Amino acid sequence: MNILSLFKQSNSKIPQTLILGEDAFLNDYLARKFVAQEQFKDFEHIALDCSEDGLDELMANLTESSLFDNQKIIIAKNPFFLTAKVAAKYKKDIEKLQVIIEHLNEIENIVVFVANYENIDRRKKISKALMKQVNVVETKLKPYEISGFLKALIKQEGYTITNQALQMLIQRSDQVLDTALVNYLKLKNICDDDHKITESLIDRTIDRSLSENIFEILSAAFKGDYVQASKRLDDHLREGNNVVQLLAVFQNQLEFLMVVKVLQNRRWSQDQIVRELKANPYRIKFAMQNPVKLAKLKDLIKHSIELDFGYKNGTYHGNEFLKMFLLSI
Repeated sequence: MNILSLFKQSNSKIPQTLILGEDAFLNDYLARKFVAQEQFKDFEHIALDCSEDGLDELMANLTESSLFDNQKIIIAKNPFFLTAKVAAKYKKDIEKLQVIIEHLNEIENIVVFVANYENIDRRKKISKALMKQVNVVETKLKPYEISGFLKALIKQEGYTITNQALQMLIQRSDQVLDTALVNYLKLKNICDDDHKITESLIDRTIDRSLSENIFEILSAAFKGDYVQASKRLDDHLREGNNVVQLLAVFQNQLEFLMVVKVLQNRRWSQDQIVRELKANPYRIKFAMQNPVKLAKLKDLIKHSIELDFGYKNGTYHGNEFLKMFLLSI
């Protein structure tokens, strides 16, 4: 199965492709997987950067036959000519390139444009021409879609992962797709022959993120396990995390929890909250299960802001006041 099928496509029957989205690591991964398909094994593989190699290089590769009498498949990164602001010196080259693109379906070579941009200028003539000639694959994912994408990708590549292990992978990746993808590739490299990605493997391989560790500290404090909360905090301080950084993550976690509780009190369902906050479903689930009251969260957030201000103006020194904060939870 074509890996691009994990995303919405404009016309999957067209081999000429535009991968569009601001996540460069994801786009590069998709492009490399796409051109590595069995159907392209006898093609001459070429990679170029439009910004660095110039448009002459792109035009030559599109229109000239391969030296090896094979078809070419070209990964063309950074097609800047599709963006709104392009230097005037490229005007003539873009006009020539537009003519080629208008007849892209007549060219034997295949090109995969990798546009690591949030948007392109769809009003430009060359953009309109390209969109008609290629399969447009937009790779932007909302936070709550990351889990589903990773699960589908892992399955497509012949690996298995339980929902609990997937949840752990996302948590340890701090709900960031790039990080989760990098961590998944690490796990693939050390996975057993059975291709099972387990919680045990993730626990041994991937360190907890700062956000996840702060979440664990707060969870322990909310349960009244102040010994465990204090121990985890000490571990972070020994690792060199500064007080301001830790306070910022504490505030972020508490504010997120408060927003979830507000919506929960309005009788919103988990799915409604996920869509509204565009957050990972697992994170929402844990927040909803936390029994802390809304009034308590408001007091804690106010307290954390006061501590942050006090530390920055010199009222507080060291880090003992952070432990006192945990004891107040």
